[in-house]
Amino acid sequence: MALVPLNLLISHNGRSSRQHVTCRYKCGDACSKPAPNTSDNEYFGDIVKRMSRRSVLQTAGVTVLAVGAGSVLAACSTSSDTPQASSSTTPAPPETLPGMKFDAVAPNSEDAVVIPSGYQQGVVISWGDPVLPGAPVFDVTKQTAAAQRQQFGFNNDFAAVMPIEGQAGRYLLVNNFEYVTPQFMFPGYDAEAPTREQFDIEIAAIGMGVVELERTPQGGLRPVMGRYNRRITADTPFTLTGPAAGTDFVKTAADPTGRTVLGTFANCAGGVTPWGTVLSGEENFHSYFGAAEGAPANPADADRQKRYGVALEPTELLWETFDPRFDVSKSPNEVNRFGYVVELNPWDPNSTPVKHSAMGRLKHEGANIYVTDDGSVVAYTGDDERFDYMYKFVSSRKIQDPGRAFENTAAMANNMAILDEGTLYVAKLGSDIPAAEIDGSGKLPAKGSFAGTGTWLPLLKSGAGGQAESLVDGFTAQEVAVFTRLAADKAGATKMDRPEDFEANPKTGKVYVALTNNDERGAPGEAAVDAANPRNDNKSGQVLEITDDHTGTVFTWDLLLVCGDPAAADTYFAGFDKTKVSPISCPDNLAFDSHGNLWVSTDGNALDSNDGLFAVALDGPNRGETKQFLSVPLGAETCGPVVTDDFVTVSVQHPGENDDNSIDNPLSRWPEGGNGTARPSVVAVWRDGGNIGV
Repeated sequence: MALVPLNLLISHNGRSSRQHVTCRYKCGDACSKPAPNTSDNEYFGDIVKRMSRRSVLQTAGVTVLAVGAGSVLAACSTSSDTPQASSSTTPAPPETLPGMKFDAVAPNSEDAVVIPSGYQQGVVISWGDPVLPGAPVFDVTKQTAAAQRQQFGFNNDFAAVMPIEGQAGRYLLVNNFEYVTPQFMFPGYDAEAPTREQFDIEIAAIGMGVVELERTPQGGLRPVMGRYNRRITADTPFTLTGPAAGTDFVKTAADPTGRTVLGTFANCAGGVTPWGTVLSGEENFHSYFGAAEGAPANPADADRQKRYGVALEPTELLWETFDPRFDVSKSPNEVNRFGYVVELNPWDPNSTPVKHSAMGRLKHEGANIYVTDDGSVVAYTGDDERFDYMYKFVSSRKIQDPGRAFENTAAMANNMAILDEGTLYVAKLGSDIPAAEIDGSGKLPAKGSFAGTGTWLPLLKSGAGGQAESLVDGFTAQEVAVFTRLAADKAGATKMDRPEDFEANPKTGKVYVALTNNDERGAPGEAAVDAANPRNDNKSGQVLEITDDHTGTVFTWDLLLVCGDPAAADTYFAGFDKTKVSPISCPDNLAFDSHGNLWVSTDGNALDSNDGLFAVALDGPNRGETKQFLSVPLGAETCGPVVTDDFVTVSVQHPGENDDNSIDNPLSRWPEGGNGTARPSVVAVWRDGGNIGV
């Protein structure tokens, strides 16, 4: 194993390891451009200052003492100290929790999936593998669009593994295929002159897929040619629902009704609903839309397009040269038909998937559901961009017949409309931590943790049949649904450091948010640091914990993790001993095991080692303990973790993707090895003769 020495990981001078080629094709090179959010929202720091002044007036003596104590603790802190570790005696380390009893994988740079001792692994399915009857065996030199429509797509991200009731060891695997990187798909690719056939293959390679799986005798998973198998592509018909449907903002020459959208793409994370469907977030959709240099701009659209990162310039893929719907100068409304939460019923291969505009249009990382005791449904979603926002949608409908609803026609009809009727909110955070204690260094404040309160600000109330009411002055309901970012700007939401996956713990109801990174935090002209985003030049991100009044408008929050190398002073692991945790950087996707532990996958590790999957304890003396369960190959990102008692699966996205390499000059040969092609894949990990982590 090629280990990365820990003493080389102390400095935070490095950047995310995500390569420029990945940024160009995955997010339209968003991080190299100015952040689209130029609103003059009140900085969190201004809120802190006002709250601090009130605290000083109310409890001057106590406040001064607390600030003084915090200054002493910060000055004395070492790489292994936390404010809680002030005793002269060292307590015995707590016993590792169930679900986390495995040997931590060390940081490494292997071209392999590295797992703990005592565990086994196997590739479940890879790009190009057959999904539908008649699909040919994959041959990278003989690709066709017709073949790709029947095969597993490229750069799989989110994954759901759903048991098929009554069939032991059988599952549905539902995947997102987020984006394409043509130089890692097509031998001899010419970025200046892609071919029509390559465009057609790319259209077929992204979207979503449904594949039946079965357990193998060894304990792994393998695909089968089942009746549920399906491919969703960038030109599959979708139904647009909610306030945006049928409005002038989404009507096009090809769809004058504004209700039928062709395709989904840039699908990042997602979630499984209690009624048996799958949600998928359309994230960096903007990068598929462009125009020829010098194309005339429509002044009425300019500010709206800019807020979403859409530019009148050629795109990386040049799709606009093959299909005018991707040319914003010719079809300016087509881009408004993307950026929604998508819902797919994987149990009905003939069903038409839906785009829910009542949940707003933004760069949805994904969406995940929490159901309260009275059947109220709440969906949480993050807008994955520097300085963008966190949202929730509270449905006015109650869930019916959860679990097997897909077999109950009336219940499914009700539940498929749950995300069309309700209220959309955006988060505003505050804290009573004195502003002087949040200086951008990441030092803990005197209270020993970063914490505060928050409010959900209402944006849009939607009802049956697309009826809706705007809750933001100066915006119609239809404008809020289609240009949600601008409405959230007006409402005064808090700018966050790339809010990605957003998941509620099914055991406790607490909600967790992966804030991946933001190396522009604190830069001139950008938002200053605050208690929830406490580091300037934030390269490694953090994980936020929210205790929410799910159907209400108030919450409290804490930073569970401030990620990075534990030997660095600016990291925090909920007060757990930092000498006993795994380094973690750039949290992206979240999951929970049956024991209530949080699992975190990473994207863009800034610590000079491969990305991975980590288990994090949430309660008791182990709270903050972080252990790496696996790492993915060179150049790859860890996506879509599924953690069960029997197995763990992850999507290995863009293996070998590196600025200096291509399919003709590969960095990685995983998973085939030898002279094989690097292929995005789903991997399963299981334990010899036992359950995961016990």
